[in-house]
Amino acid sequence: MQMTFTKTMIAAAAASLAAFGIASADHHKKDKKDIVDTAVEAGQFTTLATALTEAGLVETLKGEGPFTVFAPTDAAFEKLPDGTVETLLMPENKDKLTAILTYHVVPGKVKAADVVNLESAETVNGKSISIAVENGAVMINDATVTTADVKASNGVIHIIDSVLLPPSE
Repeated sequence: MQMTFTKTMIAAAAASLAAFGIASADHHKKDKKDIVDTAVEAGQFTTLATALTEAGLVETLKGEGPFTVFAPTDAAFEKLPDGTVETLLMPENKDKLTAILTYHVVPGKVKAADVVNLESAETVNGKSISIAVENGAVMINDATVTTADVKASNGVIHIIDSVLLPPSE
């Protein structure tokens, strides 16, 4: 099913997020730090930071960018079946971990207002994510954006409530 996004739908989604106290973090002026430092400072991305380190992606995401990162919280990682994170963090699973993490990154700076024109976006790993507004919430595949437009010096972070898993081959 294809959806056409309107400015009214995006405004409704933003209002819905604000109503739950999850308004855009745009005003926090965190854009002096890069994506990695911004996420680490937030304190709810310990698992993501560990995974980025194990996959060797920290320096990339500290690079010039711009990047758009759909960042799953520690609570999002806890939704995965028991043992999944530990298994992915093993050195022999680095390729799979890298594929999952790069599925959370879109090249360029895609702010919440930009989804008006998007139904999908190609990720750094080459596979596309779907973007939709459902019941006033912005959805990335099956994950809900809980906080949008967290500024960083090299891009933007959108906090999501689930880990995105790339489609299997």
